[in-house]
Amino acid sequence: MRIGVLTGGGDVPGLNPCIRSIALSAIDRGWDVIGFRRGWQGFLEIDPADTDSVAAHSIRLDREAVRGIDRVGGTMLHTSRTDPRTVAGGDRTAHVLKVLDALRVDALITLGGDGTLRFSAHLSQQGFPVISIPKTMDNDVFGTDYCIGFSTAITRSVDAINALRTTAESHERIAIVELFGRRSGETALLAGFLAQVDRTVIAEVPADPDRLMALLADDRRSRPGAYAMCVISEGARLTGDGDSDAERRLSATQRSEQAVSRRLALLIEERSNEGTIVQQLAYLMRSGDPDALDRMVGFAFGGLAIQKIESGETGRMLALRDGNYTHVPIDTLLGGTKSVDVEALYDPVRYRPKLTDVQGMPMFLY
Repeated sequence: MRIGVLTGGGDVPGLNPCIRSIALSAIDRGWDVIGFRRGWQGFLEIDPADTDSVAAHSIRLDREAVRGIDRVGGTMLHTSRTDPRTVAGGDRTAHVLKVLDALRVDALITLGGDGTLRFSAHLSQQGFPVISIPKTMDNDVFGTDYCIGFSTAITRSVDAINALRTTAESHERIAIVELFGRRSGETALLAGFLAQVDRTVIAEVPADPDRLMALLADDRRSRPGAYAMCVISEGARLTGDGDSDAERRLSATQRSEQAVSRRLALLIEERSNEGTIVQQLAYLMRSGDPDALDRMVGFAFGGLAIQKIESGETGRMLALRDGNYTHVPIDTLLGGTKSVDVEALYDPVRYRPKLTDVQGMPMFLY
């Protein structure tokens, strides 16, 4: 049996523990493991008849290759955001299947977010055995309560937010901290709650700048240190903003509009004469080593993926639901959008999480 592995989309801490777990679990069964470099892009650059091409874009994952990688963030296989169906020249699904056949890969395990897992579901529909594993620091893959990388992103965010308090207080300003989260505000919701900031603006609820400014000004005046802290999702909207959903789907470097954190800070300074500090945490949220939870989930998902292949249960996406490891049909993520349950978890009037009534709720709130 030969297993293929790839990582796609944005890197997150916890991918390397998962890769190591996959490799060692497969090796213990006497199987071979081949890692494909740079996600689906690596497949497109392989010419099966060219051994140099194969060597440049794949790697044998033996025990030595995965030794110690669990202690390191990112992905040893590198990554890309390529979808073989939408590249120049048209749909390359047939080429991907050709590479898998030529390299005698019996089953494929894919680690990724929404884009990577959508193509994984498509490949499964073509009849190829696939197990997909959700990873994204936004935690926004529909069908699972938890994605690899989310816990570390929250931990990094809380540490940075609390560190910024010293500067905000020293200058007696309102600090606006922007976190990744284009469609879902869950990272802002939980990081804001755990850091106990004054106000949190999530992607799901447009914020009235005047009301938010008044609340933050009151927060600043009520504190002896004369500062206030606000966390905001990168995908958040201010009332009066146009419908810029297409703009928000672009990467930060491709967008023409100013970041929402800077727009809010400018409004505060123009309308209230309060000083501000703006900090976009961005890629720092997904940098560095995985925390204990992402190590645990990465190891567990890796072992479970091999178990599912061994039992012949492919065409599945691994998931955590109500605190339990499980698996769902691989196309489950196509059936909906995962976002914050505003009614249950957020106060849109006060711009604050409401996460204290937790009896009976799962660990990850959904």
